[in-house]
Amino acid sequence: MDDIITNAGEILAAYGITGEIEEIKRICDGHINNTFKVEVKDGSGKLRRYLIQELNTSVFKDPVNLMNNLIGVTAYLRKEVEKNGGDVDRESLYAYPAKDGKPYYIDNDGRFWRCFNYIYGAHSEQRVTSPELFRKAAKAFGKFQCMLADYPMEGLVETIPNFHNTVSRFADFKAAVENNISGRADTCREEIAFALAREKDCSVFVDLIESGDLPLRVTHNDTKLNNVMFDDETGDGICVIDLDTVMPGLSLYDFGDSIRYGASTAAEDEKDLDKVHFSLEYFRAYAEGYLSEAGSSLTKKEIECLAYSGKLMTLECGMRFLGDYLNGDVYFKTEYPKHNLVRCRTQFKLVKEMEEKMAETQKIIEEVCDKLGIEK
Repeated sequence: MDDIITNAGEILAAYGITGEIEEIKRICDGHINNTFKVEVKDGSGKLRRYLIQELNTSVFKDPVNLMNNLIGVTAYLRKEVEKNGGDVDRESLYAYPAKDGKPYYIDNDGRFWRCFNYIYGAHSEQRVTSPELFRKAAKAFGKFQCMLADYPMEGLVETIPNFHNTVSRFADFKAAVENNISGRADTCREEIAFALAREKDCSVFVDLIESGDLPLRVTHNDTKLNNVMFDDETGDGICVIDLDTVMPGLSLYDFGDSIRYGASTAAEDEKDLDKVHFSLEYFRAYAEGYLSEAGSSLTKKEIECLAYSGKLMTLECGMRFLGDYLNGDVYFKTEYPKHNLVRCRTQFKLVKEMEEKMAETQKIIEEVCDKLGIEK
């Protein structure tokens, strides 16, 4: 994928956008799609901003259904924002329809383009620097979940099958161990044993889905900090973005993955494991923010499983890193030969600490629910 747009005029024209292009600036926050801010001066001299994005169809192999999911969810969110008296242009994404009515444009080279509203007066953050920032991100993701609590699930397509199916992920991991394509298994026997010993953990949520004890919901599936736009003045999270992985799933996937990345005291690829710890302070901050917005829409069982979700999503991620290391680094981008093994070790260190502190995290959830008046 190119880092520049060579046919910006053609793309804008496909969306019926006319005027003089004043500036094109690449936004470098993402690692999968190419995203650009485009400023256009219209016929009246007014400056208008758009986000033009090239979808990476090598990663997202079902772009049409992906866009159908996105269009359905964003239309529903905009109605909810409007109903609550909010600013739809700042608090929700909008994918402009091209002149042919489709929410995308395929150029002459076969590249897949989208055009979104530009959320003004807001910015993204790349890393969690304080409990308060983490709490604000949690409120944004919690509000996102709550607003979509009654979304008609039958219209949502699973664009990436088994994305958080931990039973399937464990099977993939076992296959990687057995095949040992890279010949590296002898360098990570301890990590392999760690994952294999937790096979039963991987079926907990899958079993609860099959028994009907956990409901499928609209899930974001990529709840990183930089997928929230924060207001420039207040610092509050105002809009959840990057909805390419929106599909049916568990609210616990989104909560757990946020805890995985945000409640760690170190980077995902920190080599010194003495620096890697699971922070109860950050866990509490996220739980407070998330439950303050989503708590009323969650079932008792979902709330009961919140603490466990952090462990399970971290275990899943660690297995994926380790499996890729055994497969020869074919999925995740790496900067050195043992990069995926280093990533795996940070995740498993967090899993161990999460297990040791499970009673404390459960108590935190109970205390937050009591404080907010949420039945548990």
